[in-house]
Amino acid sequence: MSGSPKYSTVSVASAYARREAQRRAQREAERRSRQEQRARERAELAARRARERTERRERAQADIERRRREAADRRAAEQEAHASRVREEQAAADSRRLDEVNDLLVRVRTGEPDAPAAELAAIEERLVQLRGEVGSGEPLGGAVEELRGRLVLLSSRGDAPQPDAGHDAVLARFEQQLAAVGPDGALHDPEGRRHCTELLDRLRAAAGSGAATRFAALLGTVEHALTRHAGTAQRHADQERLRAAEERRRSEEHAAARAAADQVAEEAAKAAQAAEAAQAEDAEDAEDVEEAGDAEEMAVHERRAAALVEAADRLGVVRTSAEAVAAEARELADPDLAVRVERALHTVTGALGAQAAEDALEAVGALERLLPEAEARLDELQLAFTRRSDLAEALQDAMCGEGFTFTEGSEQGAAFVLRFERPSGARYETTVATEADGTPVLVYHVEGEPDVTLHPAAEGAVCDRTEDLLERVHEAMGERDGFLPGELTWQGKPPRGQAGPLPGAGRGRRG
Repeated sequence: MSGSPKYSTVSVASAYARREAQRRAQREAERRSRQEQRARERAELAARRARERTERRERAQADIERRRREAADRRAAEQEAHASRVREEQAAADSRRLDEVNDLLVRVRTGEPDAPAAELAAIEERLVQLRGEVGSGEPLGGAVEELRGRLVLLSSRGDAPQPDAGHDAVLARFEQQLAAVGPDGALHDPEGRRHCTELLDRLRAAAGSGAATRFAALLGTVEHALTRHAGTAQRHADQERLRAAEERRRSEEHAAARAAADQVAEEAAKAAQAAEAAQAEDAEDAEDVEEAGDAEEMAVHERRAAALVEAADRLGVVRTSAEAVAAEARELADPDLAVRVERALHTVTGALGAQAAEDALEAVGALERLLPEAEARLDELQLAFTRRSDLAEALQDAMCGEGFTFTEGSEQGAAFVLRFERPSGARYETTVATEADGTPVLVYHVEGEPDVTLHPAAEGAVCDRTEDLLERVHEAMGERDGFLPGELTWQGKPPRGQAGPLPGAGRGRRG
């Protein structure tokens, strides 16, 4: 876009501020509840570990060597059985996913005659290749979902309603799209479902009132919202399915690790008891010093095993939350926070893998301290996202009310970029962003307005009619949506209230 960018900081009305305060309080309450639940889980695990240590010492009577051999045989059998189950479950899951993709491919071929044959052939070839890789030990979920996404895009090519179709037909098609998302949409993306429902209500009202211009202006918004809602619901459903499979895998690994650590601790307790008994019976024997050394070594080994079990338990309490925080931080355009959480999580798993008990305890403690801070940061990011979304929607409504046509909208990092066009052909690009202190800001780039006149730098710039138009848009936003844009300004703008034309106004060039 050419011309000088125009800026306006935005404040919120008291009613919107109260709603935002209520949302913040609700999020804080939910965050405290999660923290309290994690604290209860940690306390319960600590109590269970204490009971288990007592029970192990009470049971430490049998022959150490015999139990060691039995434990080794049992661990080997369990590990082999676990590996076999994982391979079988992975192969079965991959086969089911491939069958689903094949069914979708058949439906696209029969239901979408205009689908490109070359793309369908490439998908089929890749499908055959993936079937050959089933059972190889490598998960195919990502590759299968990539094929599914390509087919979904092909199947939806002809689904978009056309603006020149009858109002009833357009509304029916949109309602079918929303219904096709299913109940999972409301579960995984409640805000998106609410937004789509509100937009359909507004579109229906525009159709009923005969406001053809308003109806046409809303079509792009409704289509964009429905597409985004369907994608969000599908993405969450896929993530839930993958997360459940990952939880099962981690639970099995954690159970195996606990069993191994419990066995080591039990053996250490038995050895310590045996050594203590030998020391008491042979207190005057010449081998007394050697037995005492063995007992101390076994005691150290027991403490180390207990510390590893504690670290693994505490990681199990926070791991899912930490992974969810990292994923949401990336979605809300804060990759630095995601990296911090992921690095802290990796430090714990690395220490556990290296059997470094003290390092594992220290690392899991650092992760536990980081998590509340990260969740609080996420709450603020989500509130800022909601504010930007509401502001973008309010701006879109106001621009359409002034005769603009909404042509495109997208997310770019922590900002929304909306594009509009006037009947004259002039184009407006508006970025809805947030300043460092959390203040919303609107940045306009205008192209094609004949009244955008730039005088020499020393004399300032004048954008009389364009400024009036945008100020009317801002007034409409303040009246209906609770946002209060400030003064519109740009580089070289003369001070407000300056009377009369600036010197040299007739020598300006068009911008």
